[in-house]
Amino acid sequence: MASARTLEDARLLVAEPSDSNRVLSPALADETRTVTAVSTVDGALERLETESIDCLLTAQSLADGETGLELCKRVRERAPEFPIVLAPADGDESLASAAVEADVSAYVPRANTTDPAAADCRMAIEQALADRHERRRLRDRARQFDAIFEDSETYAWVLEPEGTVRQANDPALAAIDATAGDVRGRRLSALPWWQSIGDGGTAIEDAIEQAAAGTVAHRELTRHRADAAETSDRGGADAMDASTTFEVTVRPVYDESGTVVSLLARATDVTERAHLEQELRESEELHRVTLNNMTDTVLITDDDGAFTYVCPNVHFIFGYTDDEIHEMGTIDELLGSDLFDREELAETGVLTNIECTATDRAGQEHTLLVNVREVSIQGGTILYSCRDITTRKHREAALTALHRTTRKLLYAETDREIADIVVDDTTDVLDLEASAAYLFDTDETVLRPAASSPGMERIHGPVRDHRASEDSIPGRVFVDGETRFFADVHDSALLSNPDTDLRSAAYVPLGDHGVFVAGSSESGAFDDVSRELTDLLAATAEAALDRLERERTLRERDRELKRRNRQLTRVNRINEIIRELDQALVRAETREEIEHAVCDRLTTADRFSFAWIGAREAGGERLESRAQSGTIDGQEYIDTVSLALADASEPAVRAATDREATVISNVADGLRDAPWRSTALTCGYQSAMSVPLAYDDFAYGVLTVYADQPDAFDDMIHAVLAELGETIAAAIAAVERKHALLSDARTRLEFDVTDETFLFARLARQADCTVSFDGGVRQHDDSASVFVTVNGASPDAVAAVAADLVGVERAQVISSDGRTDSDGEADAPETAGDEAGGTIRLQLSRPVFALQLADHGIVLRGVEATPSSVRVVVDVPSSADVRESADIVSKTFADADLRSKQTVERTSPRDFRSTLRDRLTDRQLEVVQVAYYGGYFESPREQSGEDIAAALEISPAAFYRHVRTAQRKLLDIVFDELGVPAALSTGG
Repeated sequence: MASARTLEDARLLVAEPSDSNRVLSPALADETRTVTAVSTVDGALERLETESIDCLLTAQSLADGETGLELCKRVRERAPEFPIVLAPADGDESLASAAVEADVSAYVPRANTTDPAAADCRMAIEQALADRHERRRLRDRARQFDAIFEDSETYAWVLEPEGTVRQANDPALAAIDATAGDVRGRRLSALPWWQSIGDGGTAIEDAIEQAAAGTVAHRELTRHRADAAETSDRGGADAMDASTTFEVTVRPVYDESGTVVSLLARATDVTERAHLEQELRESEELHRVTLNNMTDTVLITDDDGAFTYVCPNVHFIFGYTDDEIHEMGTIDELLGSDLFDREELAETGVLTNIECTATDRAGQEHTLLVNVREVSIQGGTILYSCRDITTRKHREAALTALHRTTRKLLYAETDREIADIVVDDTTDVLDLEASAAYLFDTDETVLRPAASSPGMERIHGPVRDHRASEDSIPGRVFVDGETRFFADVHDSALLSNPDTDLRSAAYVPLGDHGVFVAGSSESGAFDDVSRELTDLLAATAEAALDRLERERTLRERDRELKRRNRQLTRVNRINEIIRELDQALVRAETREEIEHAVCDRLTTADRFSFAWIGAREAGGERLESRAQSGTIDGQEYIDTVSLALADASEPAVRAATDREATVISNVADGLRDAPWRSTALTCGYQSAMSVPLAYDDFAYGVLTVYADQPDAFDDMIHAVLAELGETIAAAIAAVERKHALLSDARTRLEFDVTDETFLFARLARQADCTVSFDGGVRQHDDSASVFVTVNGASPDAVAAVAADLVGVERAQVISSDGRTDSDGEADAPETAGDEAGGTIRLQLSRPVFALQLADHGIVLRGVEATPSSVRVVVDVPSSADVRESADIVSKTFADADLRSKQTVERTSPRDFRSTLRDRLTDRQLEVVQVAYYGGYFESPREQSGEDIAAALEISPAAFYRHVRTAQRKLLDIVFDELGVPAALSTGG
């Protein structure tokens, strides 16, 4: 800044009235560098515009009546701070007041006009020049302050010494969304600006107090955003962005006397700098921690090998402290003198992967990998980076040994061989003296020692069995499936041999196969590498055991597949037999054909050695052969063994007696207990099976098959032959039904039935009447219907009783023969006499006894039931065994006694009823039966066609159509039987 001008070097502009009256300019001409005189206001203004003037001195009276006061006002309009001295010749109070109002720099009246250069005038000019300089200085300082105070990147406040806000810049106001009036007079520490800073208000108060005492105060405060807590959880850059760091400075402002009159507070955002400083501190800490904890050791020496730097972590490898390393003098004492070639290092600048051996403080050798590099660091010229690869070298050697072990295990063929290999190679792989392998005995759930090393025998003694339970270390490891390492196995409460010298031990499960054990007589023998190698060795053994188990499983599956193929072959053969039997059964016309066909097919192509079908003889005391086929020894066997039903040891006799399938897997078992077995062996029979031929609870005999090898009848053959027995019985029953329909000669059997559960017995007893049934049954899908003749009771009453009986689904009155009264109405049921009766139709739920008898060729001819007795009449075809048929009837009813037996002959070679049933549909036959029993064909008719149609729930037209069709077909059959030409029987 320019220094203040003095009167001697100032350029003055003097305004006086005229040249003749000039007093001021001549008086100052010698005391200043330049004096310019003018007489008018315009002249003065022009000079001020065109020349560099430092001060204006003007008289009050100027030329042309102008005044100095007027000039002062006009100059002030252009230059508010320009120095002006008004020196009137005569002054008074009013002019002085006007001069002050015109803002002149100095007012100096000249009372003594003869001495115009009086000291007061000179002093006024100098004071004006000095004031102008001071105002400029203050203005510059104000501008500088404004530039600092209004800095857009800084928050600033002017404070009272006690800390209240006098002024705040725009950024500070905008930051809290306030106006100058909002903050003026408030304490800075109480502003919202500091509320998000934990101790911000206290820190600001401390800084204000320090500044008010005359010391500049600095504070660094961090303001957190509202979501800073959530953001800080994510860490990193997000956490930095969640906060802002400010450097707050509070300075004291002094007056001329050195008193603090105000305070200037400024807050500058130094977040980036704080972040950089934080990162620098973290980086320095990271490098420090890295150097202290990394396993590689860094050493720096000079050209002579003397240490200039030793990494703090040197003890990791060598066991020495850095001070002890320095005391060694040179690196040759540590790594040897011939570590590398100096000339080669000078040529390449770096040598890598130099392998050497060094001895640590405890005397243990370490294999090191050293890199050497030329450097220039604080007097050091060679940098050594040392890495301990002792563990890695040991691991590589162990893995090589493990690889050899794996190759051996590939060719092992038994579990015990695998155990021997693993135990033998433990020394090479793990460098441990003791090892053993247990294999799990699945039958007795015991871990049995399969192999143990001499070292294990020496320090531990013989290994013994352990239960697969949690009461021993091997047992618990096997059950839990978790590996256990012991620094000292004596620390385990499960140790079974407290006298053992074994200390360090590893117990590793071998899957479901057993447990591997390795150990040493020294404690703490397992480090991370040896633990890993132990797991690898055990995993390799487990994989080998798994391989053997898979191979055994594959062999077993192959055997099972072959067995199933053989079984499938047998199934195919059995299916072929079944197909042939089915064809034979379909073609057979008689029971004898069925029985012989079955035996022949079963023994064809050596399928079975011998087969025969037996049935009870006439006396029922023993079995007799009805058909047989097979080896020539079969007849001898039948003739030799006892087939008496009282002796139930022979398979056929047992099956006939128990009515259950009998299987003899090996005839030789219990050879002396049953004579038939020795006979069977003599005939070459080693296994046998007998099945009853039963259909609908009726037995037609037994089928017995013999084979020339043991266990020839497995579950599948058993099921096939058992089902075949039912099929044969059903075929025999079907043939007998057919014979019953076609046979002319029959045996009629009459039974007295006292079965109280019989439907007709219950109906007659409860209705107190006689009911009869001619044997005709019409079958439906789930039921059957019969027509029942009632005597001695109202059909309506009987139908009502029948509807309540179990087995009757529906009862319908077809006709009524009761007496009529005088008005032609039928008597009520309760007043009907002995002549009351009629016909009802019963719809019965299955099974129906008539159909059960028909399944065995027995034809029901009639049933007559009274309240006290029941008579049942059946016809048995001549081809059927009467005794067997009687047994069937006896089994159908709970209590039936045969009363009579007679032979009846059919009058025609053809079965009229069968022909009629073939010609008529079920619906047509039902309509004709209802019409017949309903009296439609009586004369006069007892019921009209419309009545019968209503009972059948059909239309009258449908009824007449069915009746005419049935009559025509009936006449066709009659005329055909009589030999009437077809043209006559079907004409019209």
